[in-house]
Amino acid sequence: MSELSPAKKQTDTVSTASSHTLLEGRLGYQLETALLVRALTHRSFAYENGGLPTNERLEFLGDSVLGLVVTDTLYRIHPDLPEGQLAKLRAAVVNSRALAEVGRGLQLGSFIRLGRGEEGTGGRDKASILADTLEAVIGAVYLDQGLDAASELVHRLFDPLIEKSSNLGAGLDWKTSLQELTAAEALGVPEYLVTESGPDHEKTFTAAARVGGVSYGTGTGRSKKEAEQQAAESAWRSIRASADAREAAAKSGAESGAESGTDAGTGAVSGADEPAAAGAPLGDGDGAAAAVDAAPASDAAPADQAPADQAPADPASAEAPTS
Repeated sequence: MSELSPAKKQTDTVSTASSHTLLEGRLGYQLETALLVRALTHRSFAYENGGLPTNERLEFLGDSVLGLVVTDTLYRIHPDLPEGQLAKLRAAVVNSRALAEVGRGLQLGSFIRLGRGEEGTGGRDKASILADTLEAVIGAVYLDQGLDAASELVHRLFDPLIEKSSNLGAGLDWKTSLQELTAAEALGVPEYLVTESGPDHEKTFTAAARVGGVSYGTGTGRSKKEAEQQAAESAWRSIRASADAREAAAKSGAESGAESGTDAGTGAVSGADEPAAAGAPLGDGDGAAAAVDAAPASDAAPADQAPADQAPADPASAEAPTS
């Protein structure tokens, strides 16, 4: 390899210092130059340049700092959640995919020192490299500025993810949630069919989530795991929507049946209240009075008058009293 000219070396040094300043501006901290350089040095670059120190030890440290701050935050904002649920929330925040997205937001890939091999295979946008480098940067902030500064940085970068994870529900792990749902619906165990396309340095993975031989959802991603998670999410939403529709239909049917029963009962009561003959409804006392009032006057004779078709009794024929 040819030796760089002094002018070229000076240009590279100025360019590196400028990029470091830009990154420090995004982080909000000015770090010791040697520490920041190490945090950005991937092992591929170190091996191609005579075995320089890599960022792996800083990554190890930063992973612990990140885990501590996130765990402490979740513990405090969710006082009623059990340990298992807290662990799921933490896993939704502290994982390669989530860290890589935060790294992309910082455009961290443009600052990483990569070897030619990784450079040629799209290493600057690989989730694993971005996640590891971000953890190394957090470790560097902790060493240079202390735990309070590192904690502030973690909160600034990850609080939106922490808040989002609290509302994810099933999305904490779509594959696990899909398996739980299919078990509850007695559909069977999900399986994933994954295909890949594109060149080695820019592969795209496509996954189909199948349950009982039926495809319920598909997903794509930069990795097999990401594609499977997206497919599981799509399948979960599809199956959940069908289950919700069935439950809503069953509930509506039950309510309609209850209303029909109520209407029938009401009709029976109304029918019982109606009088057999036309007229106003009668009460118990009113009925007797009305019956008397309604009787024709000619049908009843006065108490001291015999009916017209009955001859009066002969007084002579009456038996004389015995003495």
